[in-house]
Amino acid sequence: MEKRRIGSLEVSLVGLGCNNFGARLDAEATARVAHAALDAGINFFDTADIYGKTKSEEYLGRALAERRDEVVLATKFGMEVDEHRKGARPEYIRQAVEDSLQRLATDRIDLYQLHRPDPEVPIADTLGALDELVRAGKVREIGCSNFSVAQLQEAEAASGGARFVSVQNEYSMIKREPERDGVLAECERLNLAFLPYFPLASGLLSGKYRLGQPVPERGRLTEERFAGHRSEANLRLVEALIRFAEARGHTILELAFTWLAARPVVASVIAGATSVEQIHQNAGAANWKLSDDELVEVEGILSTPR
Repeated sequence: MEKRRIGSLEVSLVGLGCNNFGARLDAEATARVAHAALDAGINFFDTADIYGKTKSEEYLGRALAERRDEVVLATKFGMEVDEHRKGARPEYIRQAVEDSLQRLATDRIDLYQLHRPDPEVPIADTLGALDELVRAGKVREIGCSNFSVAQLQEAEAASGGARFVSVQNEYSMIKREPERDGVLAECERLNLAFLPYFPLASGLLSGKYRLGQPVPERGRLTEERFAGHRSEANLRLVEALIRFAEARGHTILELAFTWLAARPVVASVIAGATSVEQIHQNAGAANWKLSDDELVEVEGILSTPR
């Protein structure tokens, strides 16, 4: 599989989002999916301390015990684990990294990411604590998530040692805010890797949701808070994208991946998986490269009023 860079790290173009581990998947199922990913050429695993109420890190640590050196391991801190474990204060960061290292059963985290901005803590203080971790060898690179252009610029100006090398925001053919709000352009300017999460628009681009067909019983889009994704306009767009992909012998899922991968600033397309079959589908999506003419045609489909 093609590799791209996140700072000094070399990662697979398709990454594995680990938010299902410890939630929808137990330890045994986590190991099956994790090993299938490695066997398929996926080496970038992205988790967080809050996933599965800390079980994602724990199960992942067990699963990777014999294969740790094959993985570029990313995790996050900052969202609320409980009342006392949250935020980006330096003293909490020092605790959070030790907790994650223990759960992951490793001596280093390859990419340690601030899960969201903490308005109560100066970013310089957060970066200072993260720089200590890098110099101590506990963390190789640092990144951020859910940051705006202004927040990226503030962090860059405040960095005196280790600097953010990546930003992870939501981005897909349906959710294109990073283009409109300038984050993609700022990543190019600052030489930051961009990591899109929810590349399948919470399942809308998976091919499971079709116009005029019953909604599947399971899946994120069955939740009330995502009901808006299943609007008739969005489903009409999905049908058009399916026609485009199938005319070329591909699936809409593959199109969702390759469309993101066509942006050089994107380092790895992070997608979750709950089965070995999904791993194979995701990994295979990296093999399709859109031509310039195809990208123009897809843009025409996406720009059609709906």
